[in-house]
Amino acid sequence: MPELDPSTHNDLQKDHAVLCDAVREAGALALSYFRTDVKQWDKGDDDPVSEADHAVNDLLRERLQGAQPGYGWLSEETDDDAARLERDLVWVVDPIDGTRAFLKGKPHFTICVALVFNGKPVSAAVFNPATDEFFEAFAGGGARLNGEIIAPSARQEIAGCRMAAFGPMFKHPAWPEPWPEMEIIDRNSVAYRIVLVANGFVDACIALNPKNDWDLAAADLIIREAGGEMTTHSGQPLIYNKPATKHRSFVAAGPTLYAALFERVGALTLP
Repeated sequence: MPELDPSTHNDLQKDHAVLCDAVREAGALALSYFRTDVKQWDKGDDDPVSEADHAVNDLLRERLQGAQPGYGWLSEETDDDAARLERDLVWVVDPIDGTRAFLKGKPHFTICVALVFNGKPVSAAVFNPATDEFFEAFAGGGARLNGEIIAPSARQEIAGCRMAAFGPMFKHPAWPEPWPEMEIIDRNSVAYRIVLVANGFVDACIALNPKNDWDLAAADLIIREAGGEMTTHSGQPLIYNKPATKHRSFVAAGPTLYAALFERVGALTLP
């Protein structure tokens, strides 16, 4: 897979500035709907959506494709267009990741945008406007939270770590050996869980159920630019803008703890 040409570095920084400005504006718009009587409905399979999701999606599309009309578009709240598969550069968007939390008035939702080049994110932002946490990164530029460089924790052992995940997963009887005691926190926004690993607020994040491109792409770049690791549970890199947008699993952590987690989950065969 081709790498990003260094000659495009300045263009990438310009795109990153456009991305960050759009995400900040989208966050302000989302916040204007937060804890109000927002219209909501179900997309099916107990998957809620609201007028806020659509308003944020429309704003992001206008700002991002308005700036770069030649780039592809993939968003949770836009009907998929296979034309994106013909583009080297694609905006990958989740207007509100954590809609369920948003609708319950919980400050655990984020606006997520990544610019993906030939399957790999090269520019990204994950913004929680309710807590004013703005995570961002571009390829080769490190990762930042509100302008400050971030890094994952240096924890080495699973026992006692702070894990962002669905707690009951670790109690499943199919595990060959019990998991050690951990402090487990959950956040409805998958991207939020991952970027909280990037800045060391939590030590690791695991999901063994399917997630989509728009859940993962932005946070993936941020944690790796912060110095962490993120792969499928079996150690494969996550590749985006493929015909199917789903990914079966992911593991994210600082390098040493990632190795310990991979030793536990790397050989799993998932249904």
